[in-house]
Amino acid sequence: MPAPEHSVGPIPAGRDADQYDRERRRVLWSMPSGLFVLGSRFEGRLNMMTCNWAMQVATVPKLVAVSVEAGSLTRVLIDRGGSFSLSVLPRSERAVIRRFVKPVDGIDLDVDGRATSLQGVSVFEVADGLPCVSSALSWLACVVRHSIDWDADTDADSTDGASHVLFVGEVVDVGERAEADGRAADESEALQMGDTRMNYGG
Repeated sequence: MPAPEHSVGPIPAGRDADQYDRERRRVLWSMPSGLFVLGSRFEGRLNMMTCNWAMQVATVPKLVAVSVEAGSLTRVLIDRGGSFSLSVLPRSERAVIRRFVKPVDGIDLDVDGRATSLQGVSVFEVADGLPCVSSALSWLACVVRHSIDWDADTDADSTDGASHVLFVGEVVDVGERAEADGRAADESEALQMGDTRMNYGG
């Protein structure tokens, strides 16, 4: 039985393609992941995007990898701007991530031209104007050192590229919110995908 059109990759021998695809998605969804806001900028264009594929990948130098959709505005801005920011949100801010599932179209600036809010969410700028969420537990800024835009299919007849592009950035700046005594757990623990009804990937 041929693989369904939405499935990419080989089907193990003896497996039903549809059943295998459903099981593969469930297994991939079961992998624990955080939920962040990824900031990008090129010249005067700013964007923030909900992101869960982000992780540290080296200690020397300090490298962080993020994966973004190949056709997204964020991909264009990171490609051209050469940097990105990542806001680590507390669990109490789970509603914020839904503000950034589409490209930003609402930006407020101060008198000096710095962004103060995107999509109605308070932000501040770091490292050459990258936006970060003001209510974040912590944030980091990275300069891109590598990017990988691989082919999704080795079939010579295929012209489709992979769904996502991987950016590996070196951490060039970080910050964190000052701790407050008596803060509730959801104010001090980082937001995870499992804290929401969302899923992504598979």
